[in-house]
Amino acid sequence: MRTTELPLSIGRRALLAGLQVAAALVGLAFSPVASARTIANNTPKSISSAQDLGPASATEAITVTVWLQAQASEQADAMVARLYDRHSPQFHRWLAEGQANALAPSAAQAEAVQRYLAEHNLRVLSVDEANFFVRAQGTIADVQKAFHVNIHRFTSAGRTFRANTSDPTVDDPVGAYVAAVAGLSEHRVQPHVARALNPDTGQPFTPVPATQAPNGAFFSAACFRSPQRVSLNTSGALPAASYFGNRYGADITNTALGTLAPCGYQPSELQTAYNLNPLYAAGLDGTGETVVIVDAIGSPSITSDAEVFSQVYGLPDLTSANFNVYFPGGAPPAPDTGWASETTLDVEWSHSIAPKASIALVIAPTSNDSDLQAAILFAIHNHLGHVISNSYGEAESDEPAALIDTWNQIIRFAASRGISVNFSSGDGGDSNPSGITAGLVLPGVSLPASSPWATAVGGTSLALDSHDNLLFQAGWGTNLTRLSSTEAAGLTPIVPPLSLGFIYGAGGGVSGFFPKPFFQYGLHGSGRLVPDVAFLADPYTGVEIICDGTSCNGLPAGTGPIVEVIGGTSLACPMFSGLWSIANQATGGYGLGQAARILYSLPPDAFYDVRPVGSRFNVEGATLTSTGFTFESADTLAQPLYDTHTYMSALYQSPSSTRWYAITFGTDSSLKTDYGWDNVTGLGTPNGKEFVEGVVWLTRQSKSW
Repeated sequence: MRTTELPLSIGRRALLAGLQVAAALVGLAFSPVASARTIANNTPKSISSAQDLGPASATEAITVTVWLQAQASEQADAMVARLYDRHSPQFHRWLAEGQANALAPSAAQAEAVQRYLAEHNLRVLSVDEANFFVRAQGTIADVQKAFHVNIHRFTSAGRTFRANTSDPTVDDPVGAYVAAVAGLSEHRVQPHVARALNPDTGQPFTPVPATQAPNGAFFSAACFRSPQRVSLNTSGALPAASYFGNRYGADITNTALGTLAPCGYQPSELQTAYNLNPLYAAGLDGTGETVVIVDAIGSPSITSDAEVFSQVYGLPDLTSANFNVYFPGGAPPAPDTGWASETTLDVEWSHSIAPKASIALVIAPTSNDSDLQAAILFAIHNHLGHVISNSYGEAESDEPAALIDTWNQIIRFAASRGISVNFSSGDGGDSNPSGITAGLVLPGVSLPASSPWATAVGGTSLALDSHDNLLFQAGWGTNLTRLSSTEAAGLTPIVPPLSLGFIYGAGGGVSGFFPKPFFQYGLHGSGRLVPDVAFLADPYTGVEIICDGTSCNGLPAGTGPIVEVIGGTSLACPMFSGLWSIANQATGGYGLGQAARILYSLPPDAFYDVRPVGSRFNVEGATLTSTGFTFESADTLAQPLYDTHTYMSALYQSPSSTRWYAITFGTDSSLKTDYGWDNVTGLGTPNGKEFVEGVVWLTRQSKSW
């Protein structure tokens, strides 16, 4: 394994040195010209719903990223769209670097912006290779003067953040070159990783040591079992209760590796479930392709963890020959357990789906959107691979409109080079501002998944039969209701049962910013619809990962590798990205470009259509108190259902407290799984062999026009 930091080019070094000298020579207060340009829609809407804590510290140093005006959006959209038009002579004739740079701002514009920043006492840190942005650092006082804004601190929804109180203004003539200014307000994206929670504490279950290699499996693969009855009483007295229904999870008394409760899947099981083995048998396993993964902060133990994972599950070794880590923005300042888990999940499960593909892991130093955008641009400029997997996002409505479009410019730029940039759709369901998504000030679909040039990946719950074939899939959405408490005398019923409500589920819905792209014209509405496709995401039917306990769980140093079950649409995205790399391999390795613009034209058998899943054995029961019986219907125990009528529920016993719960599958807030496309799973989950064969067939048909 090697880690790589690309140095600045000699020309770039000279340019920056010249700017620093120029800044030193100016040494005079800036005298603005009479006219200026206001950068519209560059103020977060969230400040109207937040408490203003007053001005931010004037001496605090912050980093701003000035995004430059690229080619007019409509013209750029039309130019790149022709590359995806099967009737166009330009179909799949991807732009070379010089041609693609025509979509980007000019070097002269970037130089003018750099001079402006230097004249305002801001130190230029970096310039994008294609001039998309100029990054600079300075005190809040200097930033306020440069952009004629006030910057305050705000608090809302348990989150404290910095934001400008009005749109920035840039003095002419430089103002004409500026599209957006990032960094005035704080925008940190969230990893879309989710763990199965201990419903008693709200914390993830305790992982188990990876001290043995039990032929690949630690947790039970039998997530669903035959119906059973659970009887509860209070030391033989009242209140009492009886519940009957499907059973979720292995017995909590299981101690043998491979049978641990509740459940979790290993790579070989999902390779069978998603019909991937016929592809591998035909040599279609990602050979010659590279899956690019972009994450923030990363994991200090990812190289060793990924190799231990490969050895335990019988996958090809990950070494410096096929796995490289890049830090284009410099090393992260400190580790972060959440992003370490995210990074581990992304690497290990893209490798599980495309075992012979190389992996290029690009790490941004922080989770600020500008740092992650720069990491994606690094991958594009260096053409690290034909697919870039991103398992993070933020609420679209939490981001100023001017900055939303910067994401779209970057992803469209990748599409012009034949690169698919994939994003997970989120883990907060419809993301209504009800505490579902931590730190969310305003609701909205997940950005950048909502970009019409991105491919958005939603999520499912998954059940397998004893031969690892698909038993059923449901749209991922989990509600929990507590049926019993733990007392000294044993398990006693809770009367009435305690609804814990919606826990999490796949993100989806309609963009409030982007119009519906042409490839979705057959669907309802006028906005971009999310997601496009789905894979497994439910952590209650999740997958095993191996990670150093200190890196991913904050356990004491020297804990060593641990195994835990994990999920989220952060699982679905790298799985789909791995499969898309195989599709690229199957079509000759020249790059298929944006996946979403192909998915909607594939034959129906390319997908497993994820439909509403119900059961006649959904959990129901009765409680008995001194005043009599009360019947608890399945719907009562599954709340909140919104407009969902078909779902599955099961009895679930917590491995930590032994309490009993009713858990649901297919209850994704107000989102609903339906026949065909839906806002939880998109077109459905790929049917491995048929999916890749469908892409090959469609590509050949297109080339015959």
